[in-house]
Amino acid sequence: MVKRAAVAKQVMTRGERVISFVEKYCRVPEGKLVGQPLKLLPFQKRWILEIYDNPHGTSKGILSIARKNGKTALIACIVLAHLVGPEARRNSQIASGAMSLENAALVFDLACKIIKLNPELDKIIRILPSRKRLFGLIMNVEYRALSAEGKTNMGGSPVLAILDEVGQVVGPNSLFVDAIITSQGAHENPLLLCISTQAATNADLFSIWIDDAPNDPNCVCHVYTADESDDVTNPKAWAAANPALGIFRNEKEVAKMAGDASRMASFENTFRNLYLNQRVTVTSPAISKNAWQACALPTCPMEECIELYAGLDLSLRTDLTAFIIYGLSADGFWNVYPFFWTPEVGLSERTKRDRAPYDAWVSQGYLRICPGSATVDYEYVVTEIIDILGDCRLTAVAFDRYKIEYFKKEIDRLSDVVPDVADRLPLIPWGQGFKDMPPAIDALEEKILNKILRHGGHPVLTMCAANAVVIKDENENRKFAKSKTSGRIDGYVALAMAAGIASVLHENQGGIDSFINAPLILQRKST
Repeated sequence: MVKRAAVAKQVMTRGERVISFVEKYCRVPEGKLVGQPLKLLPFQKRWILEIYDNPHGTSKGILSIARKNGKTALIACIVLAHLVGPEARRNSQIASGAMSLENAALVFDLACKIIKLNPELDKIIRILPSRKRLFGLIMNVEYRALSAEGKTNMGGSPVLAILDEVGQVVGPNSLFVDAIITSQGAHENPLLLCISTQAATNADLFSIWIDDAPNDPNCVCHVYTADESDDVTNPKAWAAANPALGIFRNEKEVAKMAGDASRMASFENTFRNLYLNQRVTVTSPAISKNAWQACALPTCPMEECIELYAGLDLSLRTDLTAFIIYGLSADGFWNVYPFFWTPEVGLSERTKRDRAPYDAWVSQGYLRICPGSATVDYEYVVTEIIDILGDCRLTAVAFDRYKIEYFKKEIDRLSDVVPDVADRLPLIPWGQGFKDMPPAIDALEEKILNKILRHGGHPVLTMCAANAVVIKDENENRKFAKSKTSGRIDGYVALAMAAGIASVLHENQGGIDSFINAPLILQRKST
């Protein structure tokens, strides 16, 4: 009985065999411990054990950690375990994928260094540097390093695919990632592993996977992140996102970067994303979350405003159309009255696609639908705007020229029913480039920072404000960059245009007629 118990005790699980292989055959590839046996850290072992010993079976494994926590080395070790180790399957293919050629090469280069440091591995693995391929000679296993930028990233059928930095994917889809996942379809039990820092927003692919993980027993997901409320200089926040801190993650370097982030607002988001592993965009936000929330005060009734302006962003006909009324009240506050429309058909699909509760906002009255329509019905929108305004009169409506010709046709069509419809919607074009948007952004930003704006905390507008990103030209002029965000920003753009037209016509005490000279008024002086 004693001997049988001893034999049983020696039987290792799949996960234990992978760990044993890595620590027996893999060497530290670089740094001060180069050439020494590689010892996996507890967080790495836990992840490996849960993946390979999952009683439900694992189809997807996710590990999200801050940068410089041994991510690439872990990927290389797992590759070798499937190439010539306990997970090698005869005549199979494995692949690692990265969004850039540089990152794809890092995994391959690190795997090669580990191989060269151990003669036993070097004898049974053939390296093809020019093609970024490895061949496990014992079981005839082929490994390829792929990148989204590469010309030959398709083809093959990997039983194991490892994605590096999938958090860089903006939006819910990636042709490169889809190609890798679908290529695994020929296998009965393929394994997809994803190791990355977090994506910028909830609507990005990696965030969607992480949030869905608790619903999937075949997915193992470990996320190391600091709490959203943590200060960047808090060492506990560093430790929460950096499980290798003080081991091979340099604590002094993290502390230095944290100090820079605390002094320079422009670097804080980068630090939070890369060092605290938080969902924060590293691009320049149009306005900070705290500044926006400080203006979430109730608005006065629209009828009490002494001046009213508006901004119109039609966007795509299947997305959000935003009409934002911007009014000055007698107490000196600028009040915001947001109105949004979306098609009724396909609402649930767009709710899932954009990761925004459009359906809930419709039921709560924050988002209006165009009944029975698969696109935004501009005739319906114009009719509703007239109803919304009632007896109120707008001084001007600044609009983005995109799709405006369709909107104007509906105004003309309704003129027989509502004779003064064109007068009630005095449309003024507002450019979206570096020439016209800077004064609009400046005007809105000034009201927010001086806390003389009241937006009532409208959730759809708040979503747009959170997603809004600005970019600069060589003269520090700013405009919105829709390509830099995966979320909707239509409402915030419309609000900025309303603030811009108000700035010109109210603060410069001009009138509609004076807008003929708008290019001279609006053009920012170069510094």
